[in-house]
Amino acid sequence: MNVAVKPQEQTSRRPRPARADVEAAVRLLIEWTGDDPDREGLVDTPARVVRAYEEFFEGYNTDPAELLGRTFEETADYDDMIVLRNMRLESHCEHHIVPIIGKVHVAYLPDRRVVGISKLARVVEVFAKRLQIQETLTSQIADTIDKVLQPRGVAVVIEAGHMCMTTRGIRKPGVSMVTRRLLGAFQSDKDLRREFLSSIPTVGEVFG
Repeated sequence: MNVAVKPQEQTSRRPRPARADVEAAVRLLIEWTGDDPDREGLVDTPARVVRAYEEFFEGYNTDPAELLGRTFEETADYDDMIVLRNMRLESHCEHHIVPIIGKVHVAYLPDRRVVGISKLARVVEVFAKRLQIQETLTSQIADTIDKVLQPRGVAVVIEAGHMCMTTRGIRKPGVSMVTRRLLGAFQSDKDLRREFLSSIPTVGEVFG
């Protein structure tokens, strides 16, 4: 099943600038800070930054829907909640390109078929390895699982700290942001929703 391409996914298809041009841009930023890009400690920094960005944003190279393509129907009629808790989140704020660090909790109610749990973690990773805001990230993870697996319900909760808030601007360390998206039975059944939310760490434990 194809998942609709959202505007953020469309931008990833634009032609990439040449590597040399990107390294030159990093060199220019170093000069702008007031430092000397030719000094020993910085001479290789442009190349290092480009390699780091390749890791930070490798999610643009993967279709998350394809990761969920292989499912299993031999479940012995298992139909209860499946929950992955405490998946580490490392992403980057699209407004300042600084880290977002936290935890992701994902649950779904299977409908006759399940998917390997590593694939759920990979879906989280693919969307996290893109420039993001937490609200969009939460929706992308839940909506992709819902559209591809077509379960009876999906729930995603993210709690994360944003370095754009803790290391600059208002400078409020220790603050975390919580977002959630509840679909299907998790939205309509308050007892199921309560059971899921009670199974994950309470707000604040992520950084405790």
